[in-house]
Amino acid sequence: MTEQSAATRPLRIAIVGAGPAGIYAADALMKSDAEVSIDLYERMPAPFGLIRYGVAPDHPRIKGIITALHKVLDKPQVRLLGNIDYGTDITLDDLRAFYDAVIFSTGANADRALPIPGIDLDGSYGAADFVSWYDGHPDVPRTWPLDAEKVAVLGVGNVALDVARVLAKTGDELLPTEIPPNVYKGLKANKAVEVHVFGRRGPAQAKFTPLELRELDHSPTIEVIVDPEDIDYDEGSEAARRHSKQVDMVANTLEQWAIRDAGDRPHKLFLHFFESPTEILGENGKVVGLRTERTQLDGTGNVKGTGVFKDWDVQAVYRAVGYLSQNLTNLPFDDQAGTVPNEAGRVLVDENADGAARYMPATYVTGWIKRGPVGLIGHTKGDANETIACLLDDAPGFAPAERPEPEAVIEFLEGKGIPFTTWAGWYRLDAHERSLGEPEGRERVKVVEREDMLRASEPHKV
Repeated sequence: MTEQSAATRPLRIAIVGAGPAGIYAADALMKSDAEVSIDLYERMPAPFGLIRYGVAPDHPRIKGIITALHKVLDKPQVRLLGNIDYGTDITLDDLRAFYDAVIFSTGANADRALPIPGIDLDGSYGAADFVSWYDGHPDVPRTWPLDAEKVAVLGVGNVALDVARVLAKTGDELLPTEIPPNVYKGLKANKAVEVHVFGRRGPAQAKFTPLELRELDHSPTIEVIVDPEDIDYDEGSEAARRHSKQVDMVANTLEQWAIRDAGDRPHKLFLHFFESPTEILGENGKVVGLRTERTQLDGTGNVKGTGVFKDWDVQAVYRAVGYLSQNLTNLPFDDQAGTVPNEAGRVLVDENADGAARYMPATYVTGWIKRGPVGLIGHTKGDANETIACLLDDAPGFAPAERPEPEAVIEFLEGKGIPFTTWAGWYRLDAHERSLGEPEGRERVKVVEREDMLRASEPHKV
């Protein structure tokens, strides 16, 4: 196809990753003045990424974002191609043959490392793995060891709260949600009666959102406990409270909990501040405790160690210290930041001799693979708008795809025997999951097994 004929057809764009970041990118493209034809690639048989496999099941409010994402995927300019693994089923060279440009929005689904002694003991877990289990991800084991009566969660972000809340709730409390039978069975047998959440800094430095924090106290089985000695602020902390309503709301909530009398709810959830984990203690290869060093504020909102250590009696430790994106085949990767090097979404290869940036042609990133796993789901909209603005600025210089007709890539996938799913297939899977929940009065019961998801989706059928 010549460049002249490319100008007479829609711009063909591939987006790899059909979570919120990828769908927001598709939305931004369709809201531009450009005529576009978009294919959204997804490794899972179902779309929605983090919303389906990273949000706790008792958060239907956040899952409600799916309603807005649904409207984007219903548009005729966008097509979903699921159950396709980038790097295995389709390569960057393949994509370049079918599309004028490629956007990667693959997110972050691995656990960031925490280099302390004992981290590899039996009973030491990554939060991301646990979240994948209770969210019914098809690629993780169907069971989870929940035999610890006292559990530690390291981190003071929303993921730490999700993990702590799911560990502290009863299986029956979570049964009305979409959890699949294997998760309910596991949570029903959970022995945890104490959950301890640890942060190395103070209340003003916690990364919880106010609503997520307050939700902890809504369960009739969970008593949230804060030690009054952990309520402390320095000049930097007070400045943070003045400059952020959210920080101030979190601090106020924690203060109220610290001064109230303890209740009699059966499960105790302790929020500890100024405790920096230094070692996970073990015997015979298993977790038997956690050692922390007491810290104190240094005036700037940061902390320094005091040399005072404490051992906590716990039999399991979950680290929720951040997600990490995974290296993408044929793309540069910054292992330290866990992102693809980029400038405003353009994938950066290196610099020329004169110091000018050199970019991969027609290759872009958005979402957590672009900026790292920080911020809320809605923040990826800004990422998408910036990336799409760059793409559209660059579009006149794109080398046109060799086979841009939409049928060409379908023929390619069918020729490889890949059982890919479609947007129509999601509607079938969605209806199937809802039918599973209906007899129990639940909105849906999530299907876990990949083969069962494919069977319900009826691959290839549109």
